[in-house]
Amino acid sequence: MGKRRKARERAMQYLYRLDLLPAEQRLIPEELNTLTTENGKTIDQPFAEDLISGVIANLPQIDGLIQGAAERWEIGRMAMIDKTILRIAVYEILYHRETDTAVIINEALEIAKRYSTADSASFINGILDKIARQARRGGDQ
Repeated sequence: MGKRRKARERAMQYLYRLDLLPAEQRLIPEELNTLTTENGKTIDQPFAEDLISGVIANLPQIDGLIQGAAERWEIGRMAMIDKTILRIAVYEILYHRETDTAVIINEALEIAKRYSTADSASFINGILDKIARQARRGGDQ
C-alpha cells in the first residue's frame, strides 16, 4: 500500500473521529504529527494534513456537491464512513487537479471496500462519477 493511500486512510480516520465531536470541539489539534507513521511505515504527512484541513475549510461546498449528486439520499442519513470517504475524494477532485480523477475515485473505492459495507463502493462510485463529470465541465466552482 502506497504512502498516499495510507495518508488518505489516516485522513479518513481522523475526519471520521472529528465528525463524532460537537462542532465547537472540531479544531485540528497538534496531534496531526502522529500521522507520520503506522507500524513503522512512513506516510505522506503533508498530504494527509492537506486533506484534513482542506475538507474542513471547504465542508459546505463539498457537502453541497455530495448532496446534489446523491439523488434521494440526504447527506445526514449517509453512513458516516461513506460520507467521510466522499468528502476526501470530492476535495481531491476539486483542489488536487494534478491527480487523475480516475485515481482519486479508485482510491476512494479501495478505502470503502476496506472500511465500509459491501454496497458502499458502488454508492460512492456513483456519486463521485457525477461530481467528477461536473467538475470536468467546469461546474465545480
